[in-house]
Amino acid sequence: MLGKSAFGLGSWNTWDRMAFDDAVRLLKTAVGAGVTLFDVAHYDFGPHAENSRTDVIFGEAVRAAGIAREDYVLCGKLWLWDYPRRGFAEQLETSLGRIGTGHADLVVVGDYRQRPDVRQVVTDVAAQIDAGRIGGWGVNNWLAADLGLALEFADREDLPGPEFAQLKYSIARRSMAEGAPYGTHFASGRLALQASDVFEGGVLLGNPAPARKIGADVGGIRSSIVDAAAEVARVAAGFGATPAQLALAFCLAYEPVVNVLFGVSRPAQLADNLGALELARHHGPEIRAALDHLWLDRDVDPDGSW
Repeated sequence: MLGKSAFGLGSWNTWDRMAFDDAVRLLKTAVGAGVTLFDVAHYDFGPHAENSRTDVIFGEAVRAAGIAREDYVLCGKLWLWDYPRRGFAEQLETSLGRIGTGHADLVVVGDYRQRPDVRQVVTDVAAQIDAGRIGGWGVNNWLAADLGLALEFADREDLPGPEFAQLKYSIARRSMAEGAPYGTHFASGRLALQASDVFEGGVLLGNPAPARKIGADVGGIRSSIVDAAAEVARVAAGFGATPAQLALAFCLAYEPVVNVLFGVSRPAQLADNLGALELARHHGPEIRAALDHLWLDRDVDPDGSW
């Protein structure tokens, strides 16, 4: 299901950054161009308790655009910040109700400060799949050991295990996705990689201080990424590409990547990003080689904070 759309549009600080009519037009343009995966979450948990309406806006806009539910893939989120006190059935009832649909094709289960009972998580996700509320699932920001336990437990109990991992992955941040053991799972074909935060909130594209809230700075390397933006632009120019196209093509050229998430607020941005498909097809290996020196978290242990 993840493989139907090379690109996915993320919801965090996306649909609430534009006028409603612009969101409708952007959705029509995206689906018409084959971008049919939408990462849409209810952001009201843990550090995301910000009363965002981006999910509500998406639901209203997709209906106003006349896009049938079967014509797009909805990838939602189940949060572990307050789990199991706020269980998955309750979370889905809220999030799906806000979007205005009865099911999510996929969900990403993620983000925790205290390690959850992984066996219970796998069992509870399976119950929601059996109930028809979700079709499959992946993980986000899990310790590698917990991912391994989830896969092992799902196999032993004949339950649906995680099919993909949504990870920070970019020119600069590669250690979690390419290092062991995530990299081992990707190499074996057991998991697919859904790349997120590929622009570092715009920092990698030359915006050193985005006004909006962006993802966590794992390993404290963001200042180095700010410094690397000029080099990204230089390499992009050498390929006749924009920095955004280069950043996307870099991710697409990594074999485990099944789709790449990004946020846009204008059709022109979407059109520019779509150019990365041909760029990756014709120059993928060259691009990755040309950018290898910008692997800035090479020495960062993704599990180091635990």
